[in-house]
Amino acid sequence: MDQTHAIPQHRRASLRTALSCLVAAFAIAIAGCNAAPDIPFAGYGDGYAEKPDFAQVEHDYPLTPVDLQKLTPKNIKRLDQEQLDQVYARLTAGPIPDGAYDGDLVFPKSRDGDRRISEIVGGFRGAVVEFKTVRVESLARALWKGKVFYRDQRLLRNRIEDTRLLSPLVGSDMDALPKTDFDGDDQWLLFPARLYCGQSLIDSRRESIIIDYAFSDTLPGYREKPDFLAGRNGLQVRDEIRMVRPGFYLGRAYIGRVFLLDFTLYNKDVAERDGPAFAQSGEAAEDCWTGTQERRLVAATEYGG
Repeated sequence: MDQTHAIPQHRRASLRTALSCLVAAFAIAIAGCNAAPDIPFAGYGDGYAEKPDFAQVEHDYPLTPVDLQKLTPKNIKRLDQEQLDQVYARLTAGPIPDGAYDGDLVFPKSRDGDRRISEIVGGFRGAVVEFKTVRVESLARALWKGKVFYRDQRLLRNRIEDTRLLSPLVGSDMDALPKTDFDGDDQWLLFPARLYCGQSLIDSRRESIIIDYAFSDTLPGYREKPDFLAGRNGLQVRDEIRMVRPGFYLGRAYIGRVFLLDFTLYNKDVAERDGPAFAQSGEAAEDCWTGTQERRLVAATEYGG
C-alpha cells in the first residue's frame, strides 16, 4: 500500500509547508553563520586615492571589544580586501603566541567578490592565475594547517599535513622530516622562521609580530629540501600578524615584499582561557610597540556588555 495515500491531503499540505519552513529556517541560519561581521568601516572606492587614511579610520571608527567578538576565522573571509586592511590597521600586535595554532587562508577579493590574484600577478598571466585561484586555494588549504610558535626561542614552524604534494622537492628521505601529532593526525613541521616585533608593511603607525623566513637556513633543524622554498633563496616569504582577540590573529603574507594573501590563526584553548577577560576590559599583554596614536578600544562595560 502506498503510504502517502494513508495521509489525508490537507495534512500532506501542512507537512509540506512545515518542511519548507524548516528548510528556509536552516538556510537562514547557515547564511547567518557565514554572513559578514557587522562592524563599522570607513567609506572607500576602488582607486588608491579613494582609500581612507588608517589613522582617520581608527579615530572615527574604533573597534570595541563587542566588535572584535563578532569577528571569527570563518566570517572574516566574507570581507573584501579593503575591509580586511581596515580591520588589520585597527589592531595591535598583542602577545607573541606560544604553541600550536590552526590556520586558514583568505585570498584577496574586491568589493564585488572577485579574487584579486590577477591584480597582484598582472597581465595575461594574472588572468590565468585568477582562473586557477579556486584550485590553488583548495590545494593550499589541504597542504597548510597552521603554525607552531616557540615563543621563548622566538622561532616558528609551519604545520603541513600532506607531504605528498612536496615529495618532488623533498625526495625519498620523507621519514627524516620532523613530525608531530595534532588531534590524531600526523603533521610535519616545516619552513622554520624567526619571530620578532617589527614594522608592518601596510601600517607603519605601530609594530606587528613578524614571521621572517629570510635567514631560515641559519635556524636549528633547517632542511634544505623543502625549507629553502620560503627562504632568501626561494620565495622570500615574510608574514606579519596582529591580534584580533586572545587566541585569534589576523595575518598578512608577502612574497618579496609584495602582498599575496591574508590568513587567520586560532587557538581554542587560549581563546577560552583569556577571551572572557578581554571581552570585558579590552586589555591584553603587548609585546610590540603600539605606536604613538592611542588605540581607541572602549571597554565592553561601557557598551552594556
